[in-house]
Amino acid sequence: MKSVFQSIQDFSADELNLLDDLITFRTLKKGELLLTENHVCNEIVFIKKGILRSFFVNHKGDEITNCFAFENEFMASFASFITQEKAEENIQALTDTELQILDRKALEKLYKSGFNWQETGRKLTELEFVNLHKRMVSFQKLSGAERYEELYQNHQKYIQLIPLQYLASYLGITPRHLSRIRKAVL
Repeated sequence: MKSVFQSIQDFSADELNLLDDLITFRTLKKGELLLTENHVCNEIVFIKKGILRSFFVNHKGDEITNCFAFENEFMASFASFITQEKAEENIQALTDTELQILDRKALEKLYKSGFNWQETGRKLTELEFVNLHKRMVSFQKLSGAERYEELYQNHQKYIQLIPLQYLASYLGITPRHLSRIRKAVL
């Protein structure tokens, strides 16, 4: 986690060492939930190892995957974390997963410690917004095949670990259509 923060902002060793007393660790088994809907998200997690997915359950009871997070990425129900309202999504481990966790109080402590941490929080929030915008635009401009190709190019080593139904849901296509796309790409 420290190296990711250092890549975003030029921290002193003392500033980075503040994390040592604030980070907690957790492991999740494949299939285990990190967060369930209707609970407030009070943690931002950094994935040391594994894959997480965020999903909603629609009015028909179908799971709709809206996000994957991979090693060296952050994950949270950001809307719930910021507003302290109940989360609308669930977050689940797709593989055995190792996490580093910053809870809300720890993050507030970092923000109070100085400008660099405040600036990092702003930059990470901006990146999250840009990623959300790109995802929205991709659904309006790209085909399912193009969205798959983009995911394949950016996360090829992980894509085989994601069950077909979750991947299809994330791309907004049927599992059958995804099978045809995968055969064409591979």
